Amino acid sequence: MRFNFKYIMLVALTVMVAACKKDTKEAPKASFKGRLVYNGTPINVEQNQVPVELYQSGFGKRGAIVGNVTQDGAFSFLLFDGDYKLIIPGVQGPFRWNQTGATRDSMSVNISGDKTMDLEVTPYYLINDVQYTVNGRAVTAAFSVNKIITDANARDIERVTLYVNKTQFVSSNGDENVANNGIAGSAVTGAVNLTATVPTLTPTQGYVFARIGLKIAGVDDMIYSPLQKITL
Repeated sequence: MRFNFKYIMLVALTVMVAACKKDTKEAPKASFKGRLVYNGTPINVEQNQVPVELYQSGFGKRGAIVGNVTQDGAFSFLLFDGDYKLIIPGVQGPFRWNQTGATRDSMSVNISGDKTMDLEVTPYYLINDVQYTVNGRAVTAAFSVNKIITDANARDIERVTLYVNKTQFVSSNGDENVANNGIAGSAVTGAVNLTATVPTLTPTQGYVFARIGLKIAGVDDMIYSPLQKITL
């Protein structure tokens, strides 16, 4: 029994030392950040719906380090220095990226201290020249749609919608719009005008936020125009 007690104490001490070493392990400090861009223009998407994945071999971690893209196209990580493979999963994002066919390739990223690097993508469409006007509680958006990918990889527009919300998070998500109005892609033939009526807001506020969302046929993620604050 005396031997067993010493053995138990030794095991407990070993566990405590290991736990202390784990607790004192240095946290990652290198900032890696950037944006999804097309010719320098940020690609606006739905908040936290498009992932950027990093993989690092040789450290016992087999899964991806996942960072989500904010609605203005930005992403960020805190990492250890080292070599990583970066990929945007194949079915994610309203764009094509680093691919010649249907499969996306990864790209190598070396982290040695803080790093900023934009990821150049090619969107199927861009929403341009957005202008908002207000009449009472009716918000009208006038804009144009520019088709970027016109080769064999081109896709049709499924719908285009004006979304309005009381917070800065605006999208097709039901929790992220209080008013919306859209048209089918077949009706988009030139300049587009869409009007959505803002309901009574509780608590009362004299402003809203708006974005245009464009759904591409066969692509889950929508592309959006930049966020705009509008005074009612």
